[in-house]
Amino acid sequence: MSLLAGVDDAGVRPVDLGDADDVAQLSLLEAEGRSALDGQRGGERWLVEHPEVGEQWRERGSAPGADVVVAHIGPVVVGYLLADLDGDQIVRVDQVWVTPEARENGFGDALLELAIERARALGAVAVEGQALPGDRHTKNLYERAGIVARLITTYRPL
Repeated sequence: MSLLAGVDDAGVRPVDLGDADDVAQLSLLEAEGRSALDGQRGGERWLVEHPEVGEQWRERGSAPGADVVVAHIGPVVVGYLLADLDGDQIVRVDQVWVTPEARENGFGDALLELAIERARALGAVAVEGQALPGDRHTKNLYERAGIVARLITTYRPL
């Protein structure tokens, strides 16, 4: 699938956990995404609840029910989506990130579409995702895919 005009080798694919470059690029993108949460409402708590994968992508991505798909331009990974299939056959998107320089080209939509296709193939009955308060980009991404809010969780530190 070509997402960028004039770029032949751009698209989304399952991650290759045996490829050291894929794993290294995932680690860098994850760090970039996590740093973007600094100062964002709900970001501090999300970071606590979602430990950094870091250099453990091979282990995390090969866990039962886990799925990792990446967006790429040639050999460069510019985004990723990490999801998990739970015992209720619901796929939960745990992380989705596209580097800012590659946004507005359809990568987020394509990542989510591929993850949903793969979830259907596993027999999943639904897909869920999280968006932090004020994160319109992620909320809009989910809504374009037909994923709508079913629960709002509130929080107050004591």
